[in-house]
Amino acid sequence: MNWLVVYPEIWLLLLACAVALVDLFVTDPQRKPTFWLTQLGIGVFAVMHLQYVQDAQSLYGLGGMVVSDPMGHLLAFFAAIATMVTLAYAQPTLGSREMLKGEFFSLSLFSLLGVSVMTSANHFLVVYLGLELMSLSLYALAALRRDHAVSTEAAMKYFVLGALASGFLLYGLSMMYGATGSLEIPTVFEKIATGSINKDVLVFGVVFVVAGLAFKLGAVPFHMWVPDVYQGAPTPVTLLIGAAPKLAAFAITIRLLVEGMLGLAVDWQQMFMVLAVASLVVGNVAAIAQSNLKRMLAYSTISQMGFILLGLSAGVVSGNTLSAGNAYSSSMFYIVSYVLTTLGSFGLILYLSRSGFEAEEISDLAGLNQRAPWLAGVMAVFMFSLAGIPPMVGFFAKLAVLQALVSTAVPFYIVLAVVAVLMSLVGAYYYLRVVKVMYFDAPTGSEPLVRSAGVSALLAVNGAAVLLLGPFSGGLLAVCRDAIVKALAS
Repeated sequence: MNWLVVYPEIWLLLLACAVALVDLFVTDPQRKPTFWLTQLGIGVFAVMHLQYVQDAQSLYGLGGMVVSDPMGHLLAFFAAIATMVTLAYAQPTLGSREMLKGEFFSLSLFSLLGVSVMTSANHFLVVYLGLELMSLSLYALAALRRDHAVSTEAAMKYFVLGALASGFLLYGLSMMYGATGSLEIPTVFEKIATGSINKDVLVFGVVFVVAGLAFKLGAVPFHMWVPDVYQGAPTPVTLLIGAAPKLAAFAITIRLLVEGMLGLAVDWQQMFMVLAVASLVVGNVAAIAQSNLKRMLAYSTISQMGFILLGLSAGVVSGNTLSAGNAYSSSMFYIVSYVLTTLGSFGLILYLSRSGFEAEEISDLAGLNQRAPWLAGVMAVFMFSLAGIPPMVGFFAKLAVLQALVSTAVPFYIVLAVVAVLMSLVGAYYYLRVVKVMYFDAPTGSEPLVRSAGVSALLAVNGAAVLLLGPFSGGLLAVCRDAIVKALAS
């Protein structure tokens, strides 16, 4: 039973090694054998996780260091899908720039393996192991364009600040170990619940843990790396950084703070509230001034993380956990819908890029409706979703978080909900500006857009999912709620 709990991760590790070896014998410059082997392998990995999403009980393995529960399997499944979509969007772009190498696929797989390890962690060391496996892979991917000064600078910033954040998290976890005498998350929860441990040491440790988690989420004031890395890294790598790792960051936030330190919720929820409001204000205001589309989406990400933190801060109200399932599931639903929209937004940037031209400026979308009406329509769907305009899935995600805040019936949470709505109105400006440029500005070029039929179809499906999942979001929200409730019950 021990090894059965981690067999999806074992499969992914073997796949990453196999892809690295097979690619040595591939001569096709488009790396099609490597690409399809990777996609097929990730597809099998996704199915492995999906079949356990409906499990009613949690299973533990490797001496209790890993846990198999619906929440972990669901997040790993979504991360696998996000990685598959990212690779599909990335292949034509990387191929036209001679960056499509075997290491791109291998490092992507190792990054996904790190995500999967984090979603199933039940031990501080496993959390850190997964985090470093994911992070080191992403640092290397960010520097993939070695002859490009901006990419190299972005990779260095990402590495240095990432190492600092990992140090924060590790120091915080060491403080928790010093206070409780255990590295196992359930044992830490039990020790804190006794109330006999020095509270000052615990709170000191929580501060560092929250700082480390806030960096991985990209929340203010730990957001400094996000705009530079999003803009400087090759767009396919930006998409890898901005999609699946956000699901992993959410997973370890739930594992560490909710499953391990719920007894200290009063302390870390207060920190989350401050981080959330700061992220909403700084993210939305700074995005207005951006002319670079990738940088604007980076500040947009920061503001979106504010909503997720708001949901996480409403789990324990007046000492009771009655609203925990509702609050945490709303945040989980929000991050899944955000990742879905992010995939499409950056996928469209990749679609419009060609050799010698990166469609990274907002002005590059000028008059897109006149050149490719369906592309402009799909991009408008993504922008409307990020802005929270119905009937897109982003509207229902924001609504779920606001409902979780208001349902507490606590005046302070209602004020937070009002602040979130006001900041969303500010954010609507820069999202709608992109739509205005596409539909009302004169086109800057007249060359026809000839792209891969497969990527075109994927982009259309991505847009349809964002559009149609909104009115039918109840099913996904129910699945997220069921996964959270089962994780908390264990």
